[in-house]
Amino acid sequence: MSEALQNPYNAAILERLPLLGLPDAWLVAGCLFQTVWNLHSGMAPTARIKDYDLFYFDAADLSEAAEQEVQARANALFADLPITVEAKNQARVHLWYEQWFGFPYQALQSARDGIERFLVPCTCVGVHPGEQALGPTLYAPYGLQELYAGILRPNPQCPHLPLFQAKAESYRKRWNWLQIREMAGSPR
Repeated sequence: MSEALQNPYNAAILERLPLLGLPDAWLVAGCLFQTVWNLHSGMAPTARIKDYDLFYFDAADLSEAAEQEVQARANALFADLPITVEAKNQARVHLWYEQWFGFPYQALQSARDGIERFLVPCTCVGVHPGEQALGPTLYAPYGLQELYAGILRPNPQCPHLPLFQAKAESYRKRWNWLQIREMAGSPR
């Protein structure tokens, strides 16, 4: 997954992320796997990436105000980068997910739990800055084979099929070599 660091914004975020002092903080999702897909497609590593997501887990304060304060700090820290960085406290996702997306969502116990529940297993990737001497730590609970093969299938950990279908079609419009595979027994 070293390709993800060919995106200079990913590298800059990982370098600065510890300065936010967030518990269980990870750079996740689109900015990582879409960088890989861009490179596979012969595009610039930063092409077609709409935002850069940070997950953290702070069960001590589940308020929206606390999350907004973290977002403001992230905005200030990354203000010199021409990108959008979104910080989300995974300890509070269950409080808003159903209202926003129309499906119930169990409370998470860590940021890694949030990474595991992305709609498409090959997109379940996160990078933690890690220890300075050791470098970044990759978390890919379902491996990387489907990411590199471009296989999009529903995640049994988050079986919200209408959301999966919309997300998978959105990806295919940008990277037409991706393959969508439905769950066995799901309606087409």
